[in-house]
Amino acid sequence: MTTMVSDFERAMRKREPREEDLIRGATGDWEIILGLEVHAQVTSQAKLFSASSTKFGAEQNSQVSFVDAAMPGMLPVINRYCVEQAVRTGLGLKAQINLRSVFDRKNYFYPDLPQGYQISQFKQPIVGEGEVVLDMPDGRTVVVGIERLHLEQDAGKSLHDQHPSMSFVDLNRSGVALMEIVSKPDMRSAEEARAYVTKLRTILRYLGTCDGNMEEGSLRADVNVSVRKAGTPLGTRCEIKNVNSIRFIGQAIEYEARRQIDILEDGGAIVQETRLFDPKTGETRSMRSKEEAHDYRYFPDPDLLPLVLKQDEVDVIRASLPELPDEKKARLISAYGLSAYDATVLIGESARADFFEAVAKGRDAKLVANWVTGDFFAALNREGHSIEQSPVTAKQLGELLDLISDGTISGRIAKQIFDSMYKTGRDPSKIVEEEGLRQVTDFGAIEAAIDAVIAANPDKVEQTKVKPQLAGWFVGQVMKSTSGKANPQVVNEILARKLGLSSDG
Repeated sequence: MTTMVSDFERAMRKREPREEDLIRGATGDWEIILGLEVHAQVTSQAKLFSASSTKFGAEQNSQVSFVDAAMPGMLPVINRYCVEQAVRTGLGLKAQINLRSVFDRKNYFYPDLPQGYQISQFKQPIVGEGEVVLDMPDGRTVVVGIERLHLEQDAGKSLHDQHPSMSFVDLNRSGVALMEIVSKPDMRSAEEARAYVTKLRTILRYLGTCDGNMEEGSLRADVNVSVRKAGTPLGTRCEIKNVNSIRFIGQAIEYEARRQIDILEDGGAIVQETRLFDPKTGETRSMRSKEEAHDYRYFPDPDLLPLVLKQDEVDVIRASLPELPDEKKARLISAYGLSAYDATVLIGESARADFFEAVAKGRDAKLVANWVTGDFFAALNREGHSIEQSPVTAKQLGELLDLISDGTISGRIAKQIFDSMYKTGRDPSKIVEEEGLRQVTDFGAIEAAIDAVIAANPDKVEQTKVKPQLAGWFVGQVMKSTSGKANPQVVNEILARKLGLSSDG
């Protein structure tokens, strides 16, 4: 925790509460005020102040240098690449890059903190104010301010399940570079907090500065929660430490807000403290009283000079930035005529958008978007595959859509072929030929199938004359009798003529 105290005490960020976000209590409606401190592990092969490996899953205490273990006389040496990654992230967040920043010692005791202090940044961080824009499912846009991003080293890990009476310490993580990204208290619901972490993780992955793998601990959040009656001063906040799942972030906020409201409505007072979220019970519990900045006795680290950057160095990094999610979304909407919803889904991962664009080249973009966000993503989710693991390539999916467009197969048959493609990796044209799935466009064959259905259902014919919408039943029967191979457009045209209906009825 660094500067969130001053944020919450000074910030009445100008935003009217929405009725949908208010929580009903016994004494009226309450508003949640949320700010997050996200700890993102820097994507780097070496630690922040040593050359030790950062590889995940290595044998315990196998990636620990004398610096990481805080042996006497060992001096930290800054990892230039980690600094560049922090600057890159700051630029991706449209934030101010501070050309001069200072590393401080943050003093506290923890069994897995060998030095007895953490090298961090306090008053002069490497990155200043920025913003993250959230596109909410209901069409709203929410701008969440970034207060700062600073670099710091991670602690080790205490292991409490290895021995019945003792705890062990693994220092592999000790000294790993972290970016602490501190938001302003601009969020007003668990939904917005989940959207914020999701968007922030997407930006980090686009930039290549953090892999965002929360299950591995490389992205975790401290969640600051307070409640107030709308229009009243900000309330006392509690911090929920180290929440490592977007779903858990939402659950922790909802529980903690209700807990605080219940206390206040019973005449109690909120104690400023640090709490933990228990995913098994869905509850938060007290961990310790909340420290303030002075409790950490910050002072500039005497072993590290101020970090001074040149503007041209920052400009080189800026020039290397990829197209980021917001810009990519705007381009997909403009260039392909996609809806905001489809574009938002596609930019969730850069690989998704790349796959879509590879398929969409020279094709109906809306048809491509429907297939990519529909059947294709559904298959990935069902099988637990990433885009890179998909047995269906962009080239193959494009060929399948070409077969629909040129009338070789119907949309219904295409779904059957796609399932076969996903299971076998075969090309769609081979499946069509080997399984005899070409669409029937022979008017005579289709007319014969229609005549057979009409002859077998005279009662339905009479009903359809009264209720033309029942013609859909005949279409279904004809498609069934032809194993889905009949051209639906031809079926509708012939049926309309034989049943005495208009071609669009």
